[in-house]
Amino acid sequence: MSSSGREKRSGDSRRRFLQQAAGGIGLLAAPAIVRGRNLNDKLNLAIIGAGGRGASNLRDVESENIAILCDVNAEGLAKAAARHPAARQLVDFRRVYDYAKEFDGVVISTAEHTHAFATLPALQLGKHVYCEKPLTHNIREARIIREAAGRAKVATQMGTQIHASDNYRRVVELIQTGSIGAVKEAHVWVSRAWGWHATEEESKAAGDIVFVQDRPKVVEPTPGILNWDLWLGPAPSRPFNNVYFPGPKWYRWWDFGNGTMSDLGSHWIDLPFWALKLDHPLTVEASGPKPHPEIAPASMEVTYQYGQRGNLPPVQLGWYQGVNKPRLWKEKAIPQWANGVLFVGEKGMLLADYGKYVLLPESRFADFKRPDPFIPKSLGHHAEWIHACKTGAPTTCNFEYAGWLTEANHLGNVAFRTGKKLVWDYKNLRAANAPEASRFIGRSYRPGWKL
Repeated sequence: MSSSGREKRSGDSRRRFLQQAAGGIGLLAAPAIVRGRNLNDKLNLAIIGAGGRGASNLRDVESENIAILCDVNAEGLAKAAARHPAARQLVDFRRVYDYAKEFDGVVISTAEHTHAFATLPALQLGKHVYCEKPLTHNIREARIIREAAGRAKVATQMGTQIHASDNYRRVVELIQTGSIGAVKEAHVWVSRAWGWHATEEESKAAGDIVFVQDRPKVVEPTPGILNWDLWLGPAPSRPFNNVYFPGPKWYRWWDFGNGTMSDLGSHWIDLPFWALKLDHPLTVEASGPKPHPEIAPASMEVTYQYGQRGNLPPVQLGWYQGVNKPRLWKEKAIPQWANGVLFVGEKGMLLADYGKYVLLPESRFADFKRPDPFIPKSLGHHAEWIHACKTGAPTTCNFEYAGWLTEANHLGNVAFRTGKKLVWDYKNLRAANAPEASRFIGRSYRPGWKL
C-alpha cells in the first residue's frame, strides 16, 4: 500500500499546533524568552549570508523586517540590499553583534565552517536563531551550540526543511504506532557522488563538478566581489582557488565542510532519527576508499549501533552514499529508489523518501488502516521559527534535537577518517578506543578566531 503523503487533513489552528507539537514530536524545548509580541508585529531580523542558500532563506523570512544584511560576497549582498534597501549592510558577521539592539533574531546561511561562530554570540545575547544545516562543522562545536541554546532558551531551528513535510510526519506516525512492528534495522541511502574519486573518469561519470587529487598549489586571483580572508574565517589559511568558491564546491573539503555525510545526512537521517527517537550511538563503523586528507569521499557507508531507548529495542542504522547501497536494495528485494529510507520491522518494512512512502510487502498491507494523524501539520519550516520567536511555541528542529543529529552525522565521518570502529563516550566527547579520533572531533582555529 503506497501513499504520496498528500492525505487530506483538516487544518490545524495555530493554537492546536502549540498544544500538540511538544507531545507529538518529542525532544522539543519551548523557549522561555518570549517577546510578548502580537502575531501581526514584525520581528527585526539580521541575515548572515545573504546570497546562494541565504537568498532562499531570506525570501522565506522577508515577511518580517530585515534590519541587517551581512555577506562576504559583495554581489550577494547587493542583490539582497536591492530587495531591502533600508537594511544595514555589513561584510564581517562579527560586527553584526555590535548592533544587537537592532534585531530580535538572526538567520545564518554561511558556509558550514563558520556556522558555530555566527550562532554562538547570538545565543549568548539571547537572540533567536535559524541556522542552515549542518548545524556546525564538527562534534565539539555541535555540543557547544546545543548547550548554549539550552541556556539561552530562545527559539532555534536548523534548516532541515523536509522535516516540515506531511510525508515525514505520516512515516513517523506509522513507525511509532508499530505498523511494521519493532524496528531493529534501518537503512538510509543517497546517490549523490560528490567528493573524492579514484580517477577523473570516475568523477566525470558521477557528474561531479570538481575533480582534484590534492590541495591546489596554483594561486588564482581572488574575485573582486569576495573578501577571501573573512570567508576563510576560522579555517586554516590558504590562497584562493576556484575549487573552493562559489558553493557548493567548498563542501567537499574537510577544512570547510564534511561532504555528503553531514550535508544530506541532515535531511535523510533526520527521518529515522525522529521516528526511532535516536540520540547518541554506542558504536560507529565506516568503510570506503582510503581516506583522503583534504577531501570527503564521494562513496562510503557507515553503520551505527544504538542501544535501548525507553521501550524501544536496540537498532542498527546504516548510511550509504554514492555507489553504495543496502543489501536488500542490491538484491532487488525492495523498489530501486535512487534515494531512500528503509525501516525493517518484525511485521514488514516501510520505504520512504522526501515525498512518498510504501509499506512492504504491499500485499500484506492491502487492507491496512493507517493511524489517525497525531503529529500536527507544520506551519512551514521557517514559519514555525518566526511563530516561535513571537510566542514561545516549540519548533520541530530546534538545536536540542538538531545538536544530537549533527553530532551523530559527524561521527560517521570521524569513523571513516579514523578507520576504526569507534566506541563512543558521548558524555566526554571521545572515542574510548581511538584517542587519535580527537583531532576530527574538534579542531584548533586560525589566530583571531575562537568559540
